[in-house]
Amino acid sequence: MNELENNLETSSNFISRFSYDLLIEWGVSKDQATLVNCLVLLGSLIVLIFIVLSIVRAILRLILNYISKSKKLKFLNYLRAHRFAHYLALIAPVSLVRAGIPIVFESFPAWIRPLSLLTDVYSVFMVVSIITSFVRALIDSLKESNDTFKYRPMESYIQVMNIVLFFFGAIFIYVRFTGESPVAFFGVVGATSAILLLIFQDTIKGFAASIQVTTNDMVRIGDWITMPKYGADGDVLEITLTTVKVQNFDKTITTVPTYSLISDSFNNWRGMQQSGGRRIKRSITVKQTSIRYLEEDELDTFRKIRGISGYIDKKQLEIAEHNDKLGFDRDLRVNGRNLTNAGLFRKYIEWYLLTHPGINKDMSLMVRQLEPSNKGLPFEIYAFTNTVIWKEYENIMSDIFDHLIAAVMYFDLQIFEDVAGSDAEALKLQNPIWRDIIPSKEK
Repeated sequence: MNELENNLETSSNFISRFSYDLLIEWGVSKDQATLVNCLVLLGSLIVLIFIVLSIVRAILRLILNYISKSKKLKFLNYLRAHRFAHYLALIAPVSLVRAGIPIVFESFPAWIRPLSLLTDVYSVFMVVSIITSFVRALIDSLKESNDTFKYRPMESYIQVMNIVLFFFGAIFIYVRFTGESPVAFFGVVGATSAILLLIFQDTIKGFAASIQVTTNDMVRIGDWITMPKYGADGDVLEITLTTVKVQNFDKTITTVPTYSLISDSFNNWRGMQQSGGRRIKRSITVKQTSIRYLEEDELDTFRKIRGISGYIDKKQLEIAEHNDKLGFDRDLRVNGRNLTNAGLFRKYIEWYLLTHPGINKDMSLMVRQLEPSNKGLPFEIYAFTNTVIWKEYENIMSDIFDHLIAAVMYFDLQIFEDVAGSDAEALKLQNPIWRDIIPSKEK
């Protein structure tokens, strides 16, 4: 303690000497004056830091507000949103702190170097925050003016930039702590590279994935993707180095590893959305026993159905010429070619789709039969709507199938359905044979 007192009494530091002498005049003992002097100077330094910080912050905000209002630069609005002035103000008192530490802790020289080093670490974080804030504001400004940046995974680029900045910051801190050259830092990194690779493997894989995703334009912000493996089915909100955030249609958020975009398969519906049409691929299953040849006297009735009368006339001439040419015995309908109710129904579906206002006529449109099964004969509709909006798409598809299911009866066809309990009761009432086979509900 005597040594510290002697240092203060002979100190060339005017501020520290003045406050120490003042404490002695006020009756503070020499044993306590050294510690009290340090605490008083520390408190004064903290107050001064807050004053400088508040003044610089207020000036910067005033300048940004004035320029943004007069020049109407949206970039400055984004700078304010990302707290650029705040971070810039936080680094302003660094010079004051570095100059004040030797004065405040003159009596405790062992604290000067560690505190100076902590100030350097703080400076590194502040510089990175300032650059990141500026870059984020720049990216947001570019997103607003250019759609190319709007849908790019810019967040991953910012994270890569932060890693690079912190890497150089780590070199600076290492040099300050050890006093060695930066070459020694790379030697230490090389020796611990295996551990670093293990710790940052997800980041490294995500970085490689981000480059491939961006270069190949596999996924953009706002794309609708589905990944059943991860339960993701919705719009991409954010792409970072390690994760991809997907907002599902039930408003839940699914987080998917970025690397999975190149290691696993997924569906990107962007092509569908850009095409302007969404596919309808759905079947109506007809009972096969209801399919039959049509008699000549029935065709007049079917000609009344709009959309197929011209087809019936054209097809009849073609069939008649074919059968006459080959000399088929027409007493049996199975001989030669014939019109069927299923064929007319398929042609009617095609006509109905071509005239429907919700169907895209410039894209594929087809009505086909699928393989018959014990469930019946499926008539599949393969077409595209003229909208990609989900609700409108569902309404168009429902409207089409409502009509076609109701139209089946006009072609003397039946839709296949599994027999329900109510169907069995009705069958028993219609046919006495089934009364003994089907048990009654009555007890």
